Amino acid sequence: MLQVTCALIINAQNQILAAQRGQAMSLPLKWEFPGGKIEPGETAEDCLMREIKEELNIEISIIQALPSNTHTYPKITIELIPFICEHTSGEIILKEHAQYKWLHKNELLALDWADADVPIVKHYLNL
Repeated sequence: MLQVTCALIINAQNQILAAQRGQAMSLPLKWEFPGGKIEPGETAEDCLMREIKEELNIEISIIQALPSNTHTYPKITIELIPFICEHTSGEIILKEHAQYKWLHKNELLALDWADADVPIVKHYLNL
């Protein structure tokens, strides 16, 4: 099983960042909370901060961990480990994703989410 982190990044307007996966990525054009694979010897929190800096060029601070979700795709099983975060500095520059949107909580379900992210979205909506 692959452990993967993801960030529910909240901005000053209380909107959440959603990122659309690029054409070259697995699950092309599906929406996700950005993050990435935990490297050996790395904590989930360190992984998330590194991945967000690498993928989006921004700094975040972690506010709260949420329950993880284990999902089996046809070729891989992942444990998706989410954190609520806040955007602390930097301008978003997409390195891998096709686009991003800042959305209010009630707009999240309108997107075509990657399957592993769907339970994370639903849990967040019930907080």
